[in-house]
Amino acid sequence: MIIQSKRIWICGEFISAQVEIVDTKINRIYKYGEMEVDKDYGDERIVPGFIDIHTHGAYKFDTNDANPEGLRNWMKHITDEGVTSVCPTTITQSNEVLTKALENVATVVEEGYEGAEIVGIHFEGPYLDMKYKGAQPEQYIKKADVEEFKEYQKAAKGLIKVITMACEHDEDFALTRYCAQNGVLVSIGHSSATFDQACMAVAHGAQSMTHVYNGMTPYHHREPGLVGAALRFKDVFGEVICDGNHSNINSLHNFFMSKGRDYSLMVTDALMAKGCPIGSKHIFGGNEIEIFPDGSAHLTHIDSLAGSTLNMNKGLEILVEKVMIPFDYAINSCTLNPARALRMDDTKGKIMTGYDADLVVLASDYEVIQTYARGKACK
Repeated sequence: MIIQSKRIWICGEFISAQVEIVDTKINRIYKYGEMEVDKDYGDERIVPGFIDIHTHGAYKFDTNDANPEGLRNWMKHITDEGVTSVCPTTITQSNEVLTKALENVATVVEEGYEGAEIVGIHFEGPYLDMKYKGAQPEQYIKKADVEEFKEYQKAAKGLIKVITMACEHDEDFALTRYCAQNGVLVSIGHSSATFDQACMAVAHGAQSMTHVYNGMTPYHHREPGLVGAALRFKDVFGEVICDGNHSNINSLHNFFMSKGRDYSLMVTDALMAKGCPIGSKHIFGGNEIEIFPDGSAHLTHIDSLAGSTLNMNKGLEILVEKVMIPFDYAINSCTLNPARALRMDDTKGKIMTGYDADLVVLASDYEVIQTYARGKACK
């Protein structure tokens, strides 16, 4: 199959070209009009498929539910917003619940599913800080434990690719070092780390920070905290929720302009309530949450932000049209940069010969016209 457009994102700019897809891969890139095409998208933009490395669920399914059909339904329909790769994300819970959640993802990956590709699991908690726990249930928060994590990874059959943890509570940085040395991206989050503690965590293997601005020590000009570290450490990845609710659009602008085009990661941190009506209530991590009119989710008992219902294509629109950052900063944050963070940038994140045929066709209003996930048209 060959598709073409006058605006395909290649080499960091939009060019007129044709993309040939064979099975699951991009086989060739041709000059515009060179070959007979199966689909001509005219002036519509074609960009790499979106990669969401921090998302808990959607359509009434949560990763912790350990429901195989719920997970399959999520992957099948998440392509509607241009997502082609996902890291289903857990929330702090009991050992039993987390183990079953990990086993469920591993089983679905083994048995098969349609739609977006599960490229790993994001293990958020339970090794977090009490003060900055956010919506994480405090009764299950504990100290980092290498042997326990090994058991979790065994249940996941090696699929845990990202871990969010409060590294300042990791004695001798034992788990931080273990994960870093065994292919797991360590992301500092839900953390009370000082700037200096964050520096030491990075020195011992941490290479990312989870939902910057949220669940961490704030910035102060005399105590820069973890937010200050996120802005200062240029070669460390930083997630940020780009819904305009978790962080003001001006704060988002400051983050991206400080972080640059290569280490920023747009995430949705979406909950099971995504795709559900405004005002609906759900249970997340054992706590009741309610969806507000702006799409944000709040804990009902303390009226605190608990997560989002953001769509990735809308996050891109917010970054470009409201935050007003350069397009390459915005598109990299949801394509190439997460691929690099997961060490998958040799197959994902670009429109390039030999890469997975993960593509999104966007209308001028950022609505998704078509998604190709591993070469298959999904919408």
